[in-house]
Amino acid sequence: MDNMLLWAIIGSLISIIIILLLKINLLQKAADEIKDAFEARLTCDTNTLIDISSRDRHMRSLAATVNTQLRHLRTKRHRFQHGDRELKNAVTNISHDLRTPLTAIFGYLDLLEKEETSASVQNYANIIRNRSELLAKLTEELFQYSIILASKDELSIKPVNLNQALEESIAAFYTVLHQNGITPHVRIPEQKIMRNLDPYALSRIFSNLLSNAVKYSSGDLDITLSENGEIIFSNRAFGLNSVQAGRLFDRFYTVESARKSTGLGLFIARALVEQMGGSIRSEYKNGKLYIYILF
Repeated sequence: MDNMLLWAIIGSLISIIIILLLKINLLQKAADEIKDAFEARLTCDTNTLIDISSRDRHMRSLAATVNTQLRHLRTKRHRFQHGDRELKNAVTNISHDLRTPLTAIFGYLDLLEKEETSASVQNYANIIRNRSELLAKLTEELFQYSIILASKDELSIKPVNLNQALEESIAAFYTVLHQNGITPHVRIPEQKIMRNLDPYALSRIFSNLLSNAVKYSSGDLDITLSENGEIIFSNRAFGLNSVQAGRLFDRFYTVESARKSTGLGLFIARALVEQMGGSIRSEYKNGKLYIYILF
C-alpha cells in the first residue's frame, strides 16, 4: 500500500514537472516571438502590431504593453520625419530665394564700377562685392547641403575612371590654387582605376577637398591616387592641431582660420563618400593635414 502511494506521488510529481516544462517552453516561445517581432517593427516603418500565438495572459499583457509603446514611438518617428522634411525644404527654399537678390546686387555693383566715382566709393563698392561673394558662397553650400540630404537615394551610379575624374577636378581648380600660391604635386598611376560611383558626387567631393586645401594649406598640396583606389590629399597646415583635424568632417564645424565658411564642405564630402560606399578620414601629424578617401 505504501509503495503504491509512493509511486502515485512520484507519478504526480513527474506529471507536474512535465506540465511546468511545457509551460516554460510555451513562455519562452512567446518571449522569442515578442523579441523577433519587436526587432522587425523597429527596422521597418509599418503599422502592424505584435501578435503572439500564446494564450498566456501575462505574455499577452506584455505584448499589449509593447504595442502601446510602439504606437508612441511610431507617432514620434512620423513627427520627426515630417519636421526633418520641412527643415530640409526650408533650407532649400531660403538658399534658393537668396540667389535672386544676390544676382541683383552683383548687377548693380557692375554698373556702379563703370561710373566715375571717388576712391572712397570704389573702396566701399569693393567691400560690398567681397561680402556679397562670401554670402553667395555660403548660400551655395547651404543649397548643396539640402540637395544632398534630400536626394541621397537618387545617386546615378555608373563606372567611373578615378584617374580621369581626379585630373579633371584638379585642372578645373588650378587657377584658384595658383592664385593662392599653391602648386599641387600630383601622383596618379597609369593603370586605370575604375569604380562604380556617381560622377557628379565624385566631382563635388574633389572640389570640396580642394577648397579645403586652399583654406588650410601653407603653400603646398600633395595628391596621390593609389592602385587600390585610395586617394590622399596632404598639405602643411600649421594653423591646425590633431583635435581640430579630427573634427573637420563634423557638421557646421569651423576652425579659426576658416570662419568664412559654414563648415559644410567637408561634411558634404563625407556624406557623399559614405553614400557611395566609401570611407573618408583625416589625420594631423608633423604639421601636415592628411585626408584619406578609399573607394
